[in-house]
Amino acid sequence: MFKGFYNLTSGMLTQGKNLDMIANNMSNTATAGYKTDRYTFSTFEEVMWHRVGNMDRKYTDLGNQSWITAPSKRYTDFEQGAIEETGQPLDFAIEGDGFFALETADGERVYTRNGNFSLDDEGYLWLSGFGRVLSSSGEGIRLVTDRINADSSGNLFTENGGYLGTIGVFAFEDNGELDKNEYGFFVSEGEGAAAEGFTLHQRWVERANIDLVQQMTSMITAERAYQSAAEVTKIYDDVMRKSTEEVGRL
Repeated sequence: MFKGFYNLTSGMLTQGKNLDMIANNMSNTATAGYKTDRYTFSTFEEVMWHRVGNMDRKYTDLGNQSWITAPSKRYTDFEQGAIEETGQPLDFAIEGDGFFALETADGERVYTRNGNFSLDDEGYLWLSGFGRVLSSSGEGIRLVTDRINADSSGNLFTENGGYLGTIGVFAFEDNGELDKNEYGFFVSEGEGAAAEGFTLHQRWVERANIDLVQQMTSMITAERAYQSAAEVTKIYDDVMRKSTEEVGRL
């Protein structure tokens, strides 16, 4: 009976974690370049062993039993989001594989698909509040003005055709190895290589790849599972209380 408490409690904790992630996905629906997260779940196992002989140190597996569930790993869906025209000269969208690179105030390099850029106080291209956009050579890009043009490779030019720099687009062999931080940016132990085969669109941004219908369905499923576990936990509690009060009298 006590095992039931462990299973039900772990189910509530697991579904609570799942609801937090779904809520975070839904709250970032309007965040350009956001990539949907999801959790996978696994179970702990209790394995019973019996020692057959001390001399030979042989063991025989008598069976196993699944115990509580727990979030196993967070996965990010890197599928391309819809590209939407904004008309703003400093908005950029990547069509294909790759990430923009930012250098934060503390010198950390992070990666993002959010191309909703602007200019900082010194005229550098940056993602407002987070960091400067890096060029293909890993340096900041100073524009001074937003009256610029860009080609599909990320080369930036003045209205008169003067070259200003190239927006860096970086790729990784396995996007699954990237970690997402609390701000929704991706971090990596190594630096990404120059991406190939992409197209950069000026005056467009990539929207979040969130399927709201799917997220709503997942939220309802998780809420029902959470509520069911909570209700059964109350039943377990009543049974334990009665067994303590009534059996104790005997």
